[in-house]
Amino acid sequence: MEAERGFQAVSALRLQNQVKALALEAGFADAGIAPVPVSGSKTDREHRARYREWVDAGRAGEMEYLKRTNEEGQLIRSSLRIAAPWARSVIVCAANYNSLAPRSVDPAPAGAGWIARYAWSGQEDGRPSDYHKVLLTRLRKLEVSLFQKLGSFESKCYVDTGPLVEREAARLAGIGWTGKNTCTLNQELGSWFFLGVILTSLPVPEDAATLPAADRCGSCTRCIDACPTNALIAPRQMDASRCISYLTIEKRGAIDEQLRGGMGRQVFGCDICQDVCPWNRKAPVAKDLQLRPRTALVNPALEWLASLDRDDFGKLFFGSPIKRARYEGLRRNVAIAMGNSGLPEYLPTLQEWASGTEEVLADAARWAIRQIENKG
Repeated sequence: MEAERGFQAVSALRLQNQVKALALEAGFADAGIAPVPVSGSKTDREHRARYREWVDAGRAGEMEYLKRTNEEGQLIRSSLRIAAPWARSVIVCAANYNSLAPRSVDPAPAGAGWIARYAWSGQEDGRPSDYHKVLLTRLRKLEVSLFQKLGSFESKCYVDTGPLVEREAARLAGIGWTGKNTCTLNQELGSWFFLGVILTSLPVPEDAATLPAADRCGSCTRCIDACPTNALIAPRQMDASRCISYLTIEKRGAIDEQLRGGMGRQVFGCDICQDVCPWNRKAPVAKDLQLRPRTALVNPALEWLASLDRDDFGKLFFGSPIKRARYEGLRRNVAIAMGNSGLPEYLPTLQEWASGTEEVLADAARWAIRQIENKG
């Protein structure tokens, strides 16, 4: 209680400045703080209703962790008051990962695949770096700094693993607005940044809360128009079960044939809706040495990816986000990308896969063979 009383005594401007300054010292590009919406408030009710509607419509696909409920049947991620009843404020930090590398929509060598920009990160010696661990280390450094300034309090750090919707917390904390592609957009950073969150038990006075960022998408619909699988069904509404990022990373087993053609050359994740966003035209390039791109992962050759055996995959992507797709998933994605390329040089590899015992890969390979033969 003593720490909480001291926290409330901090002036609004000083509190905001303290959080941001300490976050910058910890290695982040931006930060903000917001109170957790009170249970039953307009903000809380609206978010619970939107999330329930989204899940009930089947738009979470097979991501069961997004559908988890408590004993009362409430969706855990629909409200922080459900997920973390003790939390009274949320600190959101942004880490820039933009680079000078080409975009996925730029001309590329024939036979090049695409790995999402966020998964390129590597260390100075060329080994992959897991942004989850990088950001978590920085969040804990910030946490310690806050303890030193404000005294002890309950807290919990999360990087993509917490029972919350990060973009909603980022909006409330003033990091950015939710764009029509459902990504968080920042007027200076664009959308090429990771989000890290610290939930705390410290109450934030209303006058200390950062104002939510203004929506600056205007009438632009470039992201919606560019989505090749029509996953963006309306502004700020995504059917994740159609999203290429979901299909190439989260989806297990066979991918709906109606969606395969739209996947293009994407083999892990997708950047299209961000690549076409005007706010990313002048996004600053990150100088973060822990999140630098591994050049081998920019426009990687499909032939090279196809040649990786299970041991190669494990060594090359140990500690990398790409591990989440699993070896089987990556090869399935490569087969589909080969089919979309229309290049007959991939037929020997695809024919070998098509006659193999791994049914999901064989199915994707047979489909790819048909695409190439039909273009011939």
